[in-house]
Amino acid sequence: MDERGSLGVLRGAALYVGALIGPGLLLVPALAAQAAGAASIVAWGALLVLSAPLAITFAALGVRHPVSGGVSAYVRDGFGAAAAAVTGGWFLVAVFLGAPAVALIGGYYVADLTGSGSAVAAAVGLAMFGTVLTANAFGLRVSTGFQLGLSSVLIVVMAVAISVALPSRSGDNWHPFAPHGWWAVGTAANILVWLFVGWEAVAQMAGDFRRPERDLPRAMALAFALVTVLYGALAVATIGVSVGTDSRVPLADLVSVGFGHAGRDATAVLAVALTMGTMNVYMGGSAKLAAALASEGALPLWLAGDAHRTVPRRPLVLIGAVGVLILGALVAGISSTDDLVRSTAACFIAVYVLAILSALR
Repeated sequence: MDERGSLGVLRGAALYVGALIGPGLLLVPALAAQAAGAASIVAWGALLVLSAPLAITFAALGVRHPVSGGVSAYVRDGFGAAAAAVTGGWFLVAVFLGAPAVALIGGYYVADLTGSGSAVAAAVGLAMFGTVLTANAFGLRVSTGFQLGLSSVLIVVMAVAISVALPSRSGDNWHPFAPHGWWAVGTAANILVWLFVGWEAVAQMAGDFRRPERDLPRAMALAFALVTVLYGALAVATIGVSVGTDSRVPLADLVSVGFGHAGRDATAVLAVALTMGTMNVYMGGSAKLAAALASEGALPLWLAGDAHRTVPRRPLVLIGAVGVLILGALVAGISSTDDLVRSTAACFIAVYVLAILSALR
């Protein structure tokens, strides 16, 4: 994976799926259903349609600019250094807010698995957050193969679980179709955006494909087809199968419909592992981005003091400090994972809009 030219279509598609099918899957579908009821299916469909040009755009950018600078580098080409700094800042804010929320969501899964309460969930979330930070500080990372393996297993589990759960769906859950009004569809869409973040991740690895101009678009197309089928089925199952509107672990509840407690436990363990893997990718990437922005003068120069490292440690200190504060706010009830999911999604929307506008210039 570290050698240039090592990626083909299948492995590239697996990376796309791994970037997209992340910890948001644990909670976001249920949040969308709570926000808009059955009408949330409209938000799912709209985002799937809109994500097609988004995926194509980032694949084209990856082919055109096979660099590792990410969306900030793309925006710099179109709008200059100032816009690139703003874009990088929004990306960092998304990670700063999203990582603690993801950690706590994973903590709730562990607490549910062990029959524990919120205190254990918070402790596990903090432990996962700290473990990922420490791994990055020592230049370690979960192997790409392991992450892809986890994603593949989760996809299989979800596909089987949805197939088993769908016969239990109730038509009553589709009436009324829009219990909170049509404006709620927009709220659901803002929540669901988190499940469509990731198309930019593989575009940054375009230089690692054997033939980027051919293999990258094909990998994107294959991944898009897989994600469309999985998300469509998950949307129908989430709306149609009643698993409790106040559940903190809706994915495990959905899987348990078909497999009972054993399936619930397996999903919880896999979800935590996937949570840590995804956090690892985004934390390491955001540390590098923060150091790069600091080197350019967009952030305090202190953050660039060890930019030569594989994963700069100084930005990790900031990420850790902010993360602990946010976890504290979540535990104290000052904020909620729902709030952070929406804020993170809004930041990523802004990043994507600027990247797309840059591509159109």
